[in-house]
Amino acid sequence: MRLSPISLTAKLVLAAGLALLASGQMTDASAQEKKKPSPADIEKHKTTPSERYQPSLDILKDKAGEEAAAKPGVPRLTAAEFGRANQIYFERCAGCHGVLRKGATGKALTTDLTKKLGFEYLRDFITYGSPAGMPNWGTSGDLKTEEVELMAKYLLNEPAQPPEFGMPEIKASWKVLVPVDKRPTRKMNSLDIDNLFSVTLRDSGEVALIDGASKKIVVIIKTGYAVHISRLSASGRYLYAIGRDAKISLIDLWMQTPAAVAEIKVGSEARSVETSKMKGFEDKYAIAGSYWPPQYVIMDGSTLEPIKVVSTRGMIYDTQEYHPEPRVASIVASHYQPEFIVNVKETGQILLVNYADVKNLKVTAIEAERFLHDGGFDKTGRYFLVAANARHKVAIVDTKEGKLVGVVESGGQTPHPGRGANFDHPKYGPVWATSHLGDETVSFIGTDPVKNKQNAWKVVQKVKGQGGGSLFIKSHPSSKNIYIDTPLNPEAEISSSVAVFSIADLTQDKPKYKVLPIGQWSGIAQGQRRVVQGEFNKAGDEIWFSVWNSKAQESAIVVVDDKTLKLKAVIKDPKLITPTGKFNVYNTRKDVY
Repeated sequence: MRLSPISLTAKLVLAAGLALLASGQMTDASAQEKKKPSPADIEKHKTTPSERYQPSLDILKDKAGEEAAAKPGVPRLTAAEFGRANQIYFERCAGCHGVLRKGATGKALTTDLTKKLGFEYLRDFITYGSPAGMPNWGTSGDLKTEEVELMAKYLLNEPAQPPEFGMPEIKASWKVLVPVDKRPTRKMNSLDIDNLFSVTLRDSGEVALIDGASKKIVVIIKTGYAVHISRLSASGRYLYAIGRDAKISLIDLWMQTPAAVAEIKVGSEARSVETSKMKGFEDKYAIAGSYWPPQYVIMDGSTLEPIKVVSTRGMIYDTQEYHPEPRVASIVASHYQPEFIVNVKETGQILLVNYADVKNLKVTAIEAERFLHDGGFDKTGRYFLVAANARHKVAIVDTKEGKLVGVVESGGQTPHPGRGANFDHPKYGPVWATSHLGDETVSFIGTDPVKNKQNAWKVVQKVKGQGGGSLFIKSHPSSKNIYIDTPLNPEAEISSSVAVFSIADLTQDKPKYKVLPIGQWSGIAQGQRRVVQGEFNKAGDEIWFSVWNSKAQESAIVVVDDKTLKLKAVIKDPKLITPTGKFNVYNTRKDVY
């Protein structure tokens, strides 16, 4: 029988005090670990700065590791088990919990905390997840029972430590597959590039380019593992796809059949890539930010030749204590200055990296809040809003003036906006919206300091969606709706559907949403059918959703008519393996959301 969120919480509280299991037997040392950590212990652990690291492994996901030495109360792992657990952790867990398990969007998982929680607590939490955004890896079928138990044991052992990855290693990975002088001088295909979608095929390490009109796959291109995002050069010619393994693939959309023309690895794990958009610098530079090592790399925009590597290690903005793993979360390109806006998670700093003179790089460090994650521009492209999800806040930067506008409470638990959603609220004027991982809250922040000054830079309204576990909220200038996904909610009915609010209804005291059963519309009967990341076409009259199953199960893309909220098309193909993020070329390069 499946546990409800309430019964699950009760079960986990009871399990929290159970002793660790070592090789199937309880030890005296594990019996001493029965005490459940107090809220104060957990809070202290969340905010205590990390100790200095000592790199010892090769790449985290590939390193088998040595057989763990037997320690009282710690399950012993063979080299093969440790290697397998490393790989699962890298692929599924590190993004939220950190390479060094120090925590960020997810809780810290260092051994001083996990040993107090115990094997059974960890096993059950991994199995069932939580309404606050922890996926139900076991009941969803994403991890087998033995893999769940392996990960619970792994978390009771000390984490693996990956190596540094500097300019020598980066240059060694750099390949120009098609030199610039061998590429087309004009567009050689009949594709409507601006209405092309770059679709992440997460577990196959590929992107599928799909034509927005015909809904047909144009080509599937091999990239890095678990592509996180695709970004477009200002001209729309080049597409940059970056995987969680920190590999960037540069794809030329002008070729008769679009293909990768260069590639590079900027570290062991990464999430973000962006290109220069300021007038006079179009297509000139690219930048990528890494989770490990914590750094960003500036590259030539047409070849990916690495030019400069800059570490983000340093002091936490408020406590002024050193942090060894301040990961680069998201990067956007300013439309007002020759600058990249680089968001550093753990130190809570927003860096304005001026690329006008890369050799004499100027960086403005703005003190914002922790832990910076994802965000986007307001409708004018001047103001950048980014979630600081450890403190449940949103930081706002004026990219024209290069300064912090303010930090506001998001109104919910763990804001996770993606790029966010811009629209004209019928009562409050222009707003930017975010949903939340930790609860059902959807918040609207006023963004017009001129005509609607009284509403600017504060939450003007909150509404309730389906529940926690939301990753993306989406709207479009041509749309009269707002769409909120909930793919990480542990309830299958919620994770396989989306909530839609009519903008006109937001004047009501308690506006109601309509549920679109995207998973059901896909025609797929198996799996949890997580529905993730709505993306509009160029015209803004239809929105695409991924129905994301495991690698061995069928997945699909469901297209919805924005005006009628009716099913318009279902894209299925055996080659559409674990589709997640989708990026329309025009909307991505023009920052339309």
